[in-house]
Amino acid sequence: MKQDMILILDLGSDENTVLARMIRDLGVYSEIKPHDITEEELAKLDNVKGIILNGGPLNIVDGKAIEVRDFIYDAGVPVLAVNYAAAKGEQRLDQWPAEEDAMRAVVNSFLFDTCHAEANWNMKNFVADQIELIRRQVGDKKVLLALSGGVDSSVVAALLIKAIGKQLVCVHVNHGLMRKGESESVIEVFRNQMDANLIYVDASDRFLTKLEGVADPEQKRKIIGAEFIRVFEEEARKLEGIDFLAQGTIYPDIVESGTKTAKVVKSHHNVGGLPEDMNFELVEPLYYLFKDEVRACGLELGLPHDMVFRQPFPGPGLGVRCLGAITRERLEAVRESDAILREEFAKAGLDKKVWQYFTIVPDFKSVGVKNNARCFEYPVIIRAVNTIDAMTASIEQIDWPVLAKITDRILKEVKNVNRVCYDLSPKPCATIEWE
Repeated sequence: MKQDMILILDLGSDENTVLARMIRDLGVYSEIKPHDITEEELAKLDNVKGIILNGGPLNIVDGKAIEVRDFIYDAGVPVLAVNYAAAKGEQRLDQWPAEEDAMRAVVNSFLFDTCHAEANWNMKNFVADQIELIRRQVGDKKVLLALSGGVDSSVVAALLIKAIGKQLVCVHVNHGLMRKGESESVIEVFRNQMDANLIYVDASDRFLTKLEGVADPEQKRKIIGAEFIRVFEEEARKLEGIDFLAQGTIYPDIVESGTKTAKVVKSHHNVGGLPEDMNFELVEPLYYLFKDEVRACGLELGLPHDMVFRQPFPGPGLGVRCLGAITRERLEAVRESDAILREEFAKAGLDKKVWQYFTIVPDFKSVGVKNNARCFEYPVIIRAVNTIDAMTASIEQIDWPVLAKITDRILKEVKNVNRVCYDLSPKPCATIEWE
């Protein structure tokens, strides 16, 4: 079913994402578009029930005044102008209300009293719409997907399997830097439970050989990223009749990549860097979803809770948590200690409370005592942080008995380790990851 839409025109405000999320939370679909959207672009949008002109400081971006064209006011739908002086008979506000509840009340009134929008934005409708759109776009052709096991790629895979079944070809590359049990989980869920057309590539030795002796974190990232592309390209060239490439691009990727009226936060590369001769048409069904909506979509599609609520995990995997030049013994210490931490956090209910938690093993040793003898082994560092936007982060205050239990298990069960430390550094000054 076609869902009603509220269009937000970005006039340089920092509140657009908050506003879009609030509208969606009220059950109405919303999209952010640049202020200079063309009349033709506006006409292509379905079921626009209202437009919000969301202004910024002095309505100036990069030294240029922002102007909204007349056809916006003549579109035949209600217009709400906020922090925008060039009003033309529409509903106007000078600052959103400071309190979130008051802001929500204004938005609620505009949506339902003024625009008479229907609250029909939900995951069940989204999934049904996307299945129809995917089938229309793909037809009887094949689609290729790099399935990392992360939330976005897993939800894309589940959605495409529901839409086109075996026409989807998933490639999962194990670069040897995955957390314990993650590749096995991908195989179990997608090949064994969902009957996906899954190609599993164990390239662990290949990656670890390339990384031998490399200590610089940026160099490690580049090697891992470039090698992944090479492996993926090799597998893709073995396949025939692939016309489409699926990606787990989501809405924050688009917003953070910058718009005509918003600065770039970070450039977005999804599969990224694919060779120019791989001429695929893109399939990006999560393009307009926020992260929590992606998770809700995953649950709607029947993916396991642990996969849907997987922690944020860096693309280079444990490669940036095995500090300095990666060795197999320290990599295994990171993997095993991380598994213990996740298991004990789950037992204590902290997996639902803490945003991100993991272990790090640095490239130095300290003196200790094991089995009544001197030992010279590595420390394990635990990090557990909470954040809303990852721009700042606070440290989770873990109960002492929980930390003691984790420490005891790591020291007894993980080889080549004789100390456990807890990182108390917030962001700033520290970052969330160590490398």
